Amino acid sequence: MGDMKNTIKGISINLFYKKGYFATSISDIAREAGIQKSSIYYHYSNKEEILFDILKTTMVDLDENLEAQIKDVQDAEKKMRAAIQSHVIFHMERQKEVIISDSELRGLTVDNYRNIMKMMDTYERKFQSLIKEGIEKGVFADMDFKVASYGVITMCTAVSIWFNQSGRLSKEDVARIYTDFLIHGLKG
Repeated sequence: MGDMKNTIKGISINLFYKKGYFATSISDIAREAGIQKSSIYYHYSNKEEILFDILKTTMVDLDENLEAQIKDVQDAEKKMRAAIQSHVIFHMERQKEVIISDSELRGLTVDNYRNIMKMMDTYERKFQSLIKEGIEKGVFADMDFKVASYGVITMCTAVSIWFNQSGRLSKEDVARIYTDFLIHGLKG
């Protein structure tokens, strides 16, 4: 059961990315999966549940990735560097999911939308906390840490729009450029 559910999810990611959530039908997903339309309902009750699964998994993975990267880092600047690099690389490696996450929220029911927004808010607060810690320790310039966090997250998220896996720079090169640029900005 898990393999077909993962297949359906993977196909849905590709279709939602290429065509958009609203332009993709259950029939499209079934056709790509090589199964009957009714077979999808064995794994998901409707198309919105597939979207919610994609968005929720993406947010859980993003958050867990951040936590793993900053877990044992004590220094405020190094911790922020690790957070930025983590965010940028995740958005390059999971381009399709994060683009879907940014563009297809309107496809969720009110309750599912609230759940995803709560996860996003929790993630944003972690960046705010890192910036605030850097300000309090005198590492970063005195600024509105919330606004700064929105700028950092928005800039780092946008890499998913333009990054080309076969481009001239590696993911690590791009992450280093972003990190150096943003840390310089945070220091004022």
